[in-house]
Amino acid sequence: MTRTTLRTHRCGALRAADVGQRVRLGGWVHRRRDLGGIVFLDLRDRDGLVQVAVGPGWASPDLVFRAQTVGTEAVVVVEGEVVARPPAMRNSELATGDVEVHATAFQVVGPAETPAIPVARGKGDELPAEELRLKHRHLDLRRPELQANLIMRHRLAQRARRVLSELDFLEIETPILTKPTPEGARDYLVPSRVHPGEFYALPQSPQIYKQLLMVAGFDRYFQLSRCFRDEDLRYDRQPEFTQIDIEASFVTQDDVLAIVEAVLVALWDEAGHRIERPFTRLSWRDAMERYGTDKPDLRYDFEIKDFSRWAKTDGKIVGEAVRQKLEGKDARLRGIVVPGGAAFSRKDIDRLSQEVKQVGGWGPAWVKRQGEQVSGSIAKDADVETLGALGVRDGDLALLTVGADQVTSPALDKVRREVIRRLAPAPKAAHALCWVVDFPLFEPDPETGKPVFAHHPFTSPHPDDMDKLDSDPFACRALHYDAVYNGNELGSGSIRITDPAIQRTVFRHLGLSPAEVDARFGFLLTALAAGAPPHGGFAIGFDRTAMLLVGAGSMRDVIAFPKTTAARALFEGAPAPARPEDLAALHIKVVPPHE
Repeated sequence: MTRTTLRTHRCGALRAADVGQRVRLGGWVHRRRDLGGIVFLDLRDRDGLVQVAVGPGWASPDLVFRAQTVGTEAVVVVEGEVVARPPAMRNSELATGDVEVHATAFQVVGPAETPAIPVARGKGDELPAEELRLKHRHLDLRRPELQANLIMRHRLAQRARRVLSELDFLEIETPILTKPTPEGARDYLVPSRVHPGEFYALPQSPQIYKQLLMVAGFDRYFQLSRCFRDEDLRYDRQPEFTQIDIEASFVTQDDVLAIVEAVLVALWDEAGHRIERPFTRLSWRDAMERYGTDKPDLRYDFEIKDFSRWAKTDGKIVGEAVRQKLEGKDARLRGIVVPGGAAFSRKDIDRLSQEVKQVGGWGPAWVKRQGEQVSGSIAKDADVETLGALGVRDGDLALLTVGADQVTSPALDKVRREVIRRLAPAPKAAHALCWVVDFPLFEPDPETGKPVFAHHPFTSPHPDDMDKLDSDPFACRALHYDAVYNGNELGSGSIRITDPAIQRTVFRHLGLSPAEVDARFGFLLTALAAGAPPHGGFAIGFDRTAMLLVGAGSMRDVIAFPKTTAARALFEGAPAPARPEDLAALHIKVVPPHE
């Protein structure tokens, strides 16, 4: 219901069926054109544009004059009759293009200064610099593209709520002022005025609270939760973000995946896309072996292959330098065969080599097959027969690198993505969703080699690997799972630890003493000891999901007031220095960096 005292319809809602009606509209002047005494205004609101005509045949001279002098982006209230446009004057690019409004009353209710950045843009016009747009976000948000994005975001949020409510989940809010927890990034700390020297933390996730809700017997919980992480930013990261947070009791991993699939299918449907369930499942080890990443884009082929056995047997394909590298510990020769890749120029291949070297990889070695001719950096060690046995056919290119998997996997992931970008092959499907499961529970710290949690320390070890928890923790898999869409992680989750003894063992592997465990997590262990049902959950990155569904290039395009990559809010100027009296009340002294 949009009718109010000042407005009967939204601008973008008028259609041919409304011809003959008298309407009142309120909106912003998008464009103004004065054609021979008749003034045409494009009037805009969140529903779209409609053309308003102000002419001597139906409007007073004073009204025409006011229309002639109104500035763009002024807010006006218009009253008039909906009239059909002549066939030659219809605009098929506008939903309202069959009609216009002949204004008989016109009032400027919100005069506007000349906008600092343009809202109306012609075809081919570039946007102003992003920092300028973020500084004038109130104007940038008037752009139809951003308004459409935020409207879709609203629809996605409501659809998620409906689906989860129908699945008997309860929406429960958890605290924003909480205790620091180890979630993999730095916490934002909030000083307490009433408890000098003590601090709250803004939550990186509601992880512990939702587990406590399961212990308390609420059975199925969700919320669209606000989370905060003080970490370096990328195009798809923000210091504060929203996730669709889910937890359920008496579930297995299969149950959680089915719940999340129901939500994701509904979100894609809301955005006008059809996806099928169940999603493909890949183990973490399989994903790393075939694609070099735990976020594989399954729309395309170009799988990674292991070519080590050819190199180690008769020496074909690679030269002495590669064979020497293969003698290193855990080294393998791996690569990608690119059908039609023989068309790549040497310059293209050199660029791919740079991609590999950026992540510490070697090479890549390369070889082309064109008819009976073989060329490339290892051509002298290869022949048509051997290449054919490796699946390198006429017109193909093979790109190979050698080393330990932790080097070759990210290197070949970059090569694969760059090959897809350059070749632009037709995808096998527009929407490729999959689950990656069976992640490692621990991974070695790059500096010390000691175990650190791969995700968070409340993830249950895989039941088949429970005996390895003490004897070989790095070989222990986790009941952890990620949802991946077209090479983007949508979210992650796990089955949780419910046995306090196992939870203490995990904390011990992370280097926490019993005293540290009790001080930081005693409340959780106490709750688990009170009787905890088997439970697990998931968190869907809502901003990223909305970004992907609207086709935006950045999460900033689906957030009303985002931060920059420097974690600054340019519109309101945050963060900003605090007043001395406020710092004194918080018992805080700011020490300059040079002291």
